[in-house]
Amino acid sequence: MFLSKFIDELPIPPVLKPRRKDHLYTYYKVKMTQFKQSIHSELPDTTVWGYEGSYPGPTFEVESGERVYIKWSNNLPPTHLLPIDHTVHGAHTDVPDVRTVVHVHGASVESDSDGYPEAWFTKGFEQVGPYFRKKVYQYDNNMRACTLWYHDHTLGITRLNVYAGLAGFYLIRNHRERLLNLPNGKYEIPLIIQDKTFNKDGSLYYPTQPRKPVPELETSIVPTFIGDTILVNGKVWPYLNVEPRKYRFRLLNGSNSRFYNIKLDSGQLIYQIGTDGGLMEYPIGVREIMLSPAERADVIIDFTNLEGKNVIMINDAPTPFPSGVPVDENTSIVMQFKVTLPLSCIDTSAIPANLVSLPKINEQAASKKRYLYFNMNTDKFGRPLMLLENKHWDDPITENPKLGATEIWYLINASPDSHPMHLHLIHFQIIDRRDFDVEKFNKEGIIQYTGPSIPPEAQERGWKDTVRANPYQVTRIIMKFGPYIGLYVWHCHVLEHEDYEMMRPYIVIK
Repeated sequence: MFLSKFIDELPIPPVLKPRRKDHLYTYYKVKMTQFKQSIHSELPDTTVWGYEGSYPGPTFEVESGERVYIKWSNNLPPTHLLPIDHTVHGAHTDVPDVRTVVHVHGASVESDSDGYPEAWFTKGFEQVGPYFRKKVYQYDNNMRACTLWYHDHTLGITRLNVYAGLAGFYLIRNHRERLLNLPNGKYEIPLIIQDKTFNKDGSLYYPTQPRKPVPELETSIVPTFIGDTILVNGKVWPYLNVEPRKYRFRLLNGSNSRFYNIKLDSGQLIYQIGTDGGLMEYPIGVREIMLSPAERADVIIDFTNLEGKNVIMINDAPTPFPSGVPVDENTSIVMQFKVTLPLSCIDTSAIPANLVSLPKINEQAASKKRYLYFNMNTDKFGRPLMLLENKHWDDPITENPKLGATEIWYLINASPDSHPMHLHLIHFQIIDRRDFDVEKFNKEGIIQYTGPSIPPEAQERGWKDTVRANPYQVTRIIMKFGPYIGLYVWHCHVLEHEDYEMMRPYIVIK
C-alpha cells in the first residue's frame, strides 16, 4: 500500500492534568478505551486502544520525589482488536481475552504497583489476575530526572495490547536539570517511534500465523512482528515545522520487535545528553543512535543556520537485528523536520559541557555474580521458543537478590539475534561485552572468551534499564537492588519473545 510521506504534521501528546494535587500527593485517573484516530490522511481512521482517548497516551510530567497515585481503569470492549493465540502462557481460554495491567518502564516502584504481568484486571475490575493487589498504584518517583514510559504488561498478550496503542511517556523532572538551561517548553518534544502494518480499510494488521503456518492452530504467535510503515507519536511519516534553533527530543523505541539506527540525512551531529535512566556525565556528538525496543535516548538537534532546509530522520537497522532483512524505501524513513518557522526569540538554551556526576559502580562491590544464558528451543508445534536459563515463566524463581546487594549479571547470548534485556525496579550500568566460544558453551557449559572486553558504546554510558545483549557475546551489567523488596520481572523486550516465555520473575528479599 502506497502512502505519501511528510503530509501529516507530527502530533505532540498532551500533558495529563492530575485530578488532585497538593503538597502531600498527586492523584490521576486514567481510562483505557477503544476509539478511532487518523493515523495518515490517505487512510480511513484506524480503530486503536489508548489511555485517556489518545494514542499514544498523554504524557505524565512529575517531579523527583513527588508522590503520585494513579488509578488505571480498563474501559475496553470485551473483544480484542487483534488475534489471540490461546496456546501462549497466561493467555489460555480460562482467562478473559481483554485484560490489562500497566507498567511504568524504568520506574523504581513498590512491587504491588509495578504492573506484574499476572496482576491484570478487566473492565470495572470485574475479574482480576492472581497477583492483583490494588486498584490505585503508588509511584514515589524517588529518582533522578529521566525519560520513562508506560505501557501494558499483561502476561501472554503484551505484544497485542501495546501494538493496539497502549503506551505513552512518563517524564520525571527536577530542579537540577532545569538549571542546565536545556531547550524546553515547545522546544522539547517526546518522540515514540513504532512500526505497524495497515489493511486497506485503515485497520491495524497483525499476523495470525508465522511465515511457516502452524496448520493445527487457527492463530499462532509469530517469532517477531515487523511492520512495513513507521509511525512517530501515532502518525505515519510525519513532519515537524521547526525554528532555526536547538530542540530537545526524547527518543523512544516503542516498537514490538524492530530496532532503529537513527541518523539525520543532513549528516549533522545529534547531541545525546541522556540514556534510559537520565542525564549522562557530558553530552556526546554522534552521527547515529542505536535503539533496541524500549530503549530511550535524550538528544538535542541543532537546526541553527538551516533556514528553509528539510532534514529527514532515517533508520538503517536490519530486522531481526543485527543480521536480518535490510530496510527498504519505507522502513528507512522515520520523519521530517522542516526548518520553516521564523525564530520567535533568540535561542539562549545551551548544550552544557558537563551535565551530572555519574559515579561508576565498582565491580569489587558486587557480592554475587549470576550467569544467565538465553537459548533457542522449539515447542511442540515446531515454533521457535526463546528461553532464559532454559526455564519457563512458571518454573520456580531462581534469581533472588538481597535488598541493598550489588550484583553482576552475565547475560550469555548463544542465539543469532540481539535481545534487549530489561530489568524492572532498578537501573544498571553496562560493564562490557565479550565474544565467546558458543559451541564450547553449548556442549560443556564453559565460557571461553574468544576476544577482548569491549566497553559499552559512548551512547550507553549512563544509567540503563534495557541493554542490547548481542549475539554470541556475554554482556555484563552491574546494579544495586532496592529500595523495595518483592516480586519483579526481567525479560527480553522484543514483545513477541517476552509473551512467549522469554520472561522470568525475580524476587528481592530482605
